[in-house]
Parts: sequence; structure tokens; C-alpha cells
Amino acid sequence: MARAANETSPAVDPALLMTAEPADYFALMKPRVMSLVIFTALTGMVVAPGHLHPVLAAIGVVAIAVGAGASGVLNMAYEVDIDGLMKRTRSRPIPMGRVSTAEAYTFGLTLSIFSVMTLGLAVNWLAAALLAFTIFFYGVVYTMFLKRFTAQNIVIGGAAGALPPMIGWAAVTGDVTLYPVLLFLIILLWTPPHFWALALFVQEDYGRAGVPMLPNTHGERATRRQIFAYTLILAPLGVAPFALGFASPFYGGAAIVLGALFIFHAFKVLREKEAEHGAAKKAFGYSIVYLFVLFAMLMLDAALAPALERLVSA
Repeated sequence: MARAANETSPAVDPALLMTAEPADYFALMKPRVMSLVIFTALTGMVVAPGHLHPVLAAIGVVAIAVGAGASGVLNMAYEVDIDGLMKRTRSRPIPMGRVSTAEAYTFGLTLSIFSVMTLGLAVNWLAAALLAFTIFFYGVVYTMFLKRFTAQNIVIGGAAGALPPMIGWAAVTGDVTLYPVLLFLIILLWTPPHFWALALFVQEDYGRAGVPMLPNTHGERATRRQIFAYTLILAPLGVAPFALGFASPFYGGAAIVLGALFIFHAFKVLREKEAEHGAAKKAFGYSIVYLFVLFAMLMLDAALAPALERLVSA
């Protein structure tokens, strides 16, 4: 359990108290996480069969983005004690006193209701239900329980970050089939090697805050083995959309190369000496590239598919 924030958190300048600006509220929404959610949800929309009116699609993307932001706000509101103890988070608006916890909760809940109702009324209620579950899972299950009490927090909690492509697919089709489930699994299995690579070189921060991340509870060697093991599973899973006929050889070849490079980085992490984190930092950076390029290729593949079909049939 994390300690109280005032034990080691930086002194708050009284002049900063309750002086929030719009940028502070935007920061509470975790814009970098939002950008990933928007991108993967858009992928789900693009690869889904059928058609959604561009205006409704835009409303859907905005609603999903706002829902992701709501999750971030609720996460920061509850984790003020943890954020105040970690170097990379203690300058966030709530630990610094620019936004109160009560204001953050009100903001987060308002965004949650707005995003779910907008998606339900404008698009469909299956997509809205999936968005509501995502907000609940991240804001309550992961934030309040998993992150604080188990080293498997990232493994289980990754489900929240893996749902956006399924939401995007459901927004277009009104259902969920094997393909969006596959995209969900790719992100789910990507999350542990991505975050554990980060945890290796910021483990002192997690230790200070009492967060049971794998390097802190099981040591670096076990973490490195887990990163490598998950990457070995992830790489062929990334090729599965081609193997199952959902994507073309164009995507399949790219996925094979991307997966091989991820395995290479994970192997470098596995072989890296204790307390050396150069390979872990490179693996963390590459993991972001991997997911971005993989999903970009899926969208490009879906966009080019009609032209390729016409070329083949000509």
C-alpha cells in the first residue's frame, strides 16, 4: 500500500493552490494515453466491415477519447498519494495542489457520463457499454485494487487499454467478432513487456511509492524473463490477422519483421546485466513503435484492400 503523499512529496507553493488552468484539466486526462486510445479505436473502426456516417464516426471517436480521458482523471484523483511520491508524477496538477481531489472526481465522473451517453445515443449502445466497462475497469478495478495489491497489475489491468479497437469495431458493426477480439489480445499481450521494460528503469520510483511492480516484487531477472516470454507469444499473435485471413500478405510481412525486431529487443533485455537498463529503455521505446506501426499497417491494409481486389480481378 502506498504511503500518504505528504511523507515525501514536494512542498506545495500556497500560491498554486486552486489556481487550475484549462491545461491542468487537460493534463489530468492523460493526453498521451488518450492518443493511443484514439489511434487503436480508429483502427477498429477502419478495419470493421460496413459503413458509419463520417459525422457519427467523428462523434464516436471524440466520445471514446473523452471516455479515455475520464479514466485518466479518475485514476489521478485516486492515486494522489502515489503520484506525490514518484519523481515522474509528483508535478501533476493534483499533487501540486492546482486541482483538488474533489474537483478531479467531479470532472472525471462528468466526462464518464457524457462520453458513454453520447456514444450510446449517437452511435449504438453496445459500443457505449464497452466504453463504460473500460472506464470502470481502469478507474476502479485497476486503479483501486490491481495496481496496489498485485504484481500482475499490468497483466490483468491491460484489458482496459486493450478494449478501444473492440469499441471502435462495435461502433461500426453493432457486434463483436473474432477480429476485434484478436486486436484486443494483441494489445493485452503487448502491455506487459511494454510496461515492465519501463518498470525496470524506474523501479526506484515504484518502490518509493509502494507499488508492487514486477521488478520490485520478483527482481530484475524474473522481470526480464517475463518480458522475453510475453514477446515470444506476442510476435506470432501480431501475424495472426494475416494467418486467419483478415489481412493481406502486405500486412503479414510487415508484422513478421516488426515481431522479429521486438523479440530481438526483448532478448537484449534478457541478456542485459543486473542494474543495467540501456536495453530496457530501447525495448520500451521500440514497443511503442511496434504497436503504432502494426495498427497503422492494419488500417493501410484495409484502405488498400478494395484497390488490390480490383487489381487481382482485372
